[in-house]
Amino acid sequence: MTDQHRDWDKELAEIDRQIARVPAGQPARASSALPPGRRAVFTTWLRVLLGLAVAGGITQWPYLHDCGLNLLFYEVAIGTVIVAGVWSSITSWQRRLGLAHFLSLLVLLWGLVLSAREILPRVGYAKVSANWLCP
Repeated sequence: MTDQHRDWDKELAEIDRQIARVPAGQPARASSALPPGRRAVFTTWLRVLLGLAVAGGITQWPYLHDCGLNLLFYEVAIGTVIVAGVWSSITSWQRRLGLAHFLSLLVLLWGLVLSAREILPRVGYAKVSANWLCP
């Protein structure tokens, strides 16, 4: 149908009819806002628990990470914690799982704190300075 032959009054009347069907005070829900299924809830919680496990496991890092390659590997592991927090927070937000989202944000915050604890002394922001490379 071309724009020249469109009956705008008819199309707008149809839109008005659809708006009138929605009860007052209740917004129309999009199909993406439907409650998540059991599998979606399970996979979201699986992501959150994986993030919590990685965030807790990083506290047991078995090697020194003062400088050099050990520091690089540790920062990559911290990056994994941050990615796990972002990944689980996105899915928990989309699926409207409040507790899962809160825990995901805690994982993300923990990863950012660990990263700041290693980076800030090396860029001169902290009282104690540290080196990126081993002497």
